[in-house]
Amino acid sequence: MTDGPGPADVQPKSPRSAVRRLTFVLIAGVLALVGALAAGYYFAMRPVTLRIAVGPANSDDLRVVQTLAQAFNNQHNNMVKLRPVQTDGAAASAQTLADGKADLAIIRGDLEVPKNAQAVATLRKNVVVLWAPPPAKGKGKKAAKITKITQLAGRKIGVVGRTPANVNLLKMVLQQYGVDPLKVEIVQFPANEAAEAIKNQKADAYLAVGPGGSKITIDAITASSRDGGAPTFLAIDAAEAIAQNHPAYEASEIPAGSLGASDRPEEEVKTISFSHHIVARRGLSESTVAAFTRQLFGVRQSLKNDFPLAARIETPDTDKDATIPAHPGAAAFVDGEEKTFLDRYSDYIWWSLMALSAMGSAGAWFAGYLKKDERNTNSSQRERLLDMLRTARSCDSTDELDQMQTEADDILRDTLICFEHSAIEQGTLTAFNIALEQFHNAVADRKLLLMSMPQNLQRASAQFRAAGTA
Repeated sequence: MTDGPGPADVQPKSPRSAVRRLTFVLIAGVLALVGALAAGYYFAMRPVTLRIAVGPANSDDLRVVQTLAQAFNNQHNNMVKLRPVQTDGAAASAQTLADGKADLAIIRGDLEVPKNAQAVATLRKNVVVLWAPPPAKGKGKKAAKITKITQLAGRKIGVVGRTPANVNLLKMVLQQYGVDPLKVEIVQFPANEAAEAIKNQKADAYLAVGPGGSKITIDAITASSRDGGAPTFLAIDAAEAIAQNHPAYEASEIPAGSLGASDRPEEEVKTISFSHHIVARRGLSESTVAAFTRQLFGVRQSLKNDFPLAARIETPDTDKDATIPAHPGAAAFVDGEEKTFLDRYSDYIWWSLMALSAMGSAGAWFAGYLKKDERNTNSSQRERLLDMLRTARSCDSTDELDQMQTEADDILRDTLICFEHSAIEQGTLTAFNIALEQFHNAVADRKLLLMSMPQNLQRASAQFRAAGTA
């Protein structure tokens, strides 16, 4: 008696378990690849929230951005959402973008543009308005009417708005006309207090910067009127020269009657203009910027009736020599070359399909390799069955025939499993069935013969065969 299992009790490991493990691995691999593709599609198509720096508080720029953000967020199928980041003004917004604390920003084109900024859209164009109120009655030489910029030397000039950029702009214009900025007195008024301040201040001229027909500018001009007299608008005749020397500016005109009354101005006035831009951080996804630009101009059409400032939004300059280079995503939208989802991710999809195909081919090869063992085992069992068929025809022991019958049943079970695993084909199974049927017939015939023979004859026959084999 032994303590452990004998050699007959140890069963060889069936290749079926290896096939099953391989099948599970292949299924897991396919599911993982499909899951990765689904996750990639989800992350690629999910909405992206962009931070946009804009200011100052209560400005037209901030109201435009807030309106756009609300419109973007109300549409569930939009790829881009906006989150305004309020700043102290255009210069602060530009710095916020340069510091990487915002994805987008509203900046002035005549200020220093961050090195990492690329244009997405022109939010609006600003015109420079210079005017002198009518001289107060009863005053001496000081109250002489101002009609030219060169007459501003030694005068007091009021600037609407607190930003230093407007003061620098005024100094640049004065220098163009040979007026020393140090010989003029410059005072600034907050934009929301300009009209009231101008009524009480006795400046000799005023400067305002804003979009054409700006309410702040019109109110300031109206407030500067005295005793029913009309203000005098000072033309910047050197606008072309200024634009040539300072590329951020353009030569422009103030149309007659565009400043609140038919006589303001009475005729077209030459001036300069510059733009407020929506810029994006360089490196921001091209597809994200293209989606933002598409949404921006789509929303502009629906908002311009209720919010006229939205109608001033224009496409960026996509020329290579533009003052602010256009972001590739915005340029793709403007030029009609925006990439679709398949255009952007076709390479990834192709490589994923190639990987899936390679996994399938590798799995098929491994499955075939593992089935090779089953085929070899089945071939050996078939040869064993044929040997038992020969032995059964001359066997003299019913016990031995029963043992061979049991072994044949085991061979049948294994053969059927091989067929289920596609290790053998239908033709092989048919040939095996023929051999098995012949074996069963041989066993049945031999048992009938042995049962009909006397016992002593059976023993003699067995001894004769034993002696012959010896």
